[in-house]
Amino acid sequence: MAYEDNFQQSSEAKYDCLLFDIDDTLYPLSSGLAMEVKKNIQEYMVQKLGVEEDKVQELCLSLYKIYGTTMAGLKAVGYDFDYDDFHGFVHGRLPYSTLKPDPILRNIILSLPIRKVVFTNADKAHAAKIIARLGLEGCFEKIISFETLNPITKTESPVDTQTREIFDMISYMANPDSSIELPKTSVVCKPSEGAFEQVFKMANINPKKTLFFDDSIRNIQTGKRVGLHTVWVGTSHREEGVDIALEHIHNIREALPELWDAIDDKAEEIRSRQKVAIETIA
Repeated sequence: MAYEDNFQQSSEAKYDCLLFDIDDTLYPLSSGLAMEVKKNIQEYMVQKLGVEEDKVQELCLSLYKIYGTTMAGLKAVGYDFDYDDFHGFVHGRLPYSTLKPDPILRNIILSLPIRKVVFTNADKAHAAKIIARLGLEGCFEKIISFETLNPITKTESPVDTQTREIFDMISYMANPDSSIELPKTSVVCKPSEGAFEQVFKMANINPKKTLFFDDSIRNIQTGKRVGLHTVWVGTSHREEGVDIALEHIHNIREALPELWDAIDDKAEEIRSRQKVAIETIA
């Protein structure tokens, strides 16, 4: 029994889950998709929501800074729109063909016999297209997307849509007033701590044994606050809340050799255990 206990303790790995963002994390920012997304969001705001063209860039940036995503901010300040329509407009026109299969990343992910989960603010259709374009189908146990955290997307009280006024975020940002309470968003997304907590419950994740990969420093810092081990992807610079900085997702093995060392150690322990068992029987 003592041997069994010692084996169980020594074979317990430091990490048992890898939690990945998708956009600008599984593929580089240099792909240009992020700029296309930004352009499409601003066009949607002008064409579908009636935002003045000369104000759209400033409003888009302000909402993103405060609410984590422009969509979350638009809902908070009072704009009424259908989430599927927004996602279809913003992501449906992206040049996905610029992304190519990434066999190196696929091999890296599949070489690790621990859980791999995706956590993205994007919609499930976009997530599926990106994963398919990169050739990463079958690499992840679960994909947690916008719809996962926001399952009811079209039901809204008629009173809300008829009486709601648009909060003037641009004027507020020009003259901040601490006596004014900013409107809250109904959208659940990163970098909200609540979004992370929901993901932990949905996917049965222990943050203290999970590595979180993301390109957004705000998401990384929230992840650190809720107990995750953090990997900031897309830069070699370190900031508060960053445990490891990766210039490229391909650098995982160099930055985290312990992931593979743990596999080798476990294999060696299994061999040792089998040897002891054989000697005992003999």
